[in-house]
Amino acid sequence: MGVLKSETFGMIKTLMDAHTMGINASVALLRDCGYRVVISTPQVEEALEKINVDSMHRIIVNWIKTNNITRLGISYRLDPNTAVDIVGRLVRLLKSEGLYESSTACIKSIHFAGLAPACEKIDKEYNGRICTFKGGESSEETLLVMGIPKADIPKCITEGCKYDKELLDFGKEIINKESYKTFKPLVRNKYSEYGTFNDLLVKRLSYNFEYGFQPLIRAHLGPFSTELTRQQCLKEYNKWCKELADAGYLDILSIGTSQLSQSNFGENWEGKVNGGGVPVNSKQEYKDIWEAANPMLVRTYSGTKNIKEMAKMYEETINIAWHALSFWWFDELDGRGPNSLYKNLKEHINTIKYIAKVGKPVEANVPHHFAFRGCDDITYIVSAYLSAKMSKKCGVNTFVLQNMLNTPRATWGIQDLAKSRVMLKLIKELEDENFKVIMQTRAGLDYFKPDLDEAKIQLAAVTAMMDDIDANNIHSPEIIHVVSYCEALFLANPEILNESIKITRYALNEYRRQKSLGMTPDVYNDDIINRTLFLEMESRKIINEMEKAIPYLYSPEGLYIAFVAGWLPVPELWSESEEFFCAKSWQTKMTNGGVHLHENGILLSTDVRINKCVGNIPDAEYKLKHKYSY
Repeated sequence: MGVLKSETFGMIKTLMDAHTMGINASVALLRDCGYRVVISTPQVEEALEKINVDSMHRIIVNWIKTNNITRLGISYRLDPNTAVDIVGRLVRLLKSEGLYESSTACIKSIHFAGLAPACEKIDKEYNGRICTFKGGESSEETLLVMGIPKADIPKCITEGCKYDKELLDFGKEIINKESYKTFKPLVRNKYSEYGTFNDLLVKRLSYNFEYGFQPLIRAHLGPFSTELTRQQCLKEYNKWCKELADAGYLDILSIGTSQLSQSNFGENWEGKVNGGGVPVNSKQEYKDIWEAANPMLVRTYSGTKNIKEMAKMYEETINIAWHALSFWWFDELDGRGPNSLYKNLKEHINTIKYIAKVGKPVEANVPHHFAFRGCDDITYIVSAYLSAKMSKKCGVNTFVLQNMLNTPRATWGIQDLAKSRVMLKLIKELEDENFKVIMQTRAGLDYFKPDLDEAKIQLAAVTAMMDDIDANNIHSPEIIHVVSYCEALFLANPEILNESIKITRYALNEYRRQKSLGMTPDVYNDDIINRTLFLEMESRKIINEMEKAIPYLYSPEGLYIAFVAGWLPVPELWSESEEFFCAKSWQTKMTNGGVHLHENGILLSTDVRINKCVGNIPDAEYKLKHKYSY
């Protein structure tokens, strides 16, 4: 039996858990269904965090009673043991107050969202009385688990999820038949430089275009074990590289280096935390990886300091297939590097100019990092465009456009198509005889469910979505970044990675076969076209106004001003620095399957957004002038 509209959902998390995307998405869905939702205040969040202290109990109880909460949602995506302890203490508190599991209880159901191990423990301990969300649930699934009757779910949600359901049905068919298991690696037509130190991404792609195109497959692999020494880890990794090269399924190996490899390369690591990943710390170790991986193309992360010097080293050691620069990220903003924002932009742009001189492609490892910090869909598009145009102005000839789908996970597939098409269209408009764009698609970082069979289905489904972005172009996408189906549970090994590639390749071929027979969803319907037109119109308006308001936009100073003045909203940025106040001072909300800027629950117009940003420019210029010498 479903809940009544008169009931109120309360959403609570701890103060230290900054993971709010799931809560925000659930709140938006419930409100779209007409339900009242109350979100915990910082005071209540602190009380939950310190629930072992008796004095904190009254704060939680008063919050529930004052707001007449009848359905309670708890989110905790940090340590699983702590999660189970917090839930246990909260349930005992509610029972002792007569608020839960009694004849007079006001709390009629409790839901928990967290990491899979925590959910499994809670499922077992409460025998299913507390419904859990492990991740990967669709919008409709989320509402049904929370007890919303199907009749209360708006048509726009059910219809918006229809495309996703159709793709999952396709994926289920692929996985259940298991035909992908016999899929053989492609026999690549070899050219004179193939597998040599002179091999290039553009050559491998060009040869594909000439002899029957199939997307290049890139995958990221970076295991690390605290039980092995650094040398043992490297030996194991080289063994894996050789296995992948011999199997022949993977075209481009992306080395998942450790944080120290990026931030402290060539230094003494004694006493420093590795942070996971392959612990490479010398030029020879990179050369050894290239040898083991041959004939695959090889690439890796950029450094977080001495960025240009690291790029030169990658050229010398692994003939890096392309360089990925993150512009605003991997610095003080996200804690991944020591650089200030302005210094990072200067170093990255200086490095891109070097990359242009050596003729290698550049990837902007950018838009999804904005999405990780809660940006709206327009910012996702605009940040990618700025990065591409900046790269072109630096002299880059080939730009790798990375597009992470399912980010945030609650995004509807039809919105992903619209967002991806606008981003691709705007950046393709930059193309000329000296600047070409290569599209690289991938599944979202937290897209997959922590159930291996369901995750395989999702992998096949998201592959079909990749083919629907530029649906009538058999040469798109040029590169598929395969995320292994096990990622929600553990890191992939070569066997799992090769199986993931088989699923991807087979799903792509089968979807294209079905598409030729008219058996796939209509991806040019009115809803998708209208979404695309809206995102394109608003993105163009913001880009045009930004270029007018900041004449020197395509420079370290200009990109700094753009961020600090709030042109690229990141409401979930962790940094508390006053320098980035305007960038954080926005509200985003999941609406109709996409992420949009809101103000007090009302969709914010683009004109209001632009006026606000223009007004912030003098303050941003003041901060740049007085904090940095340039």
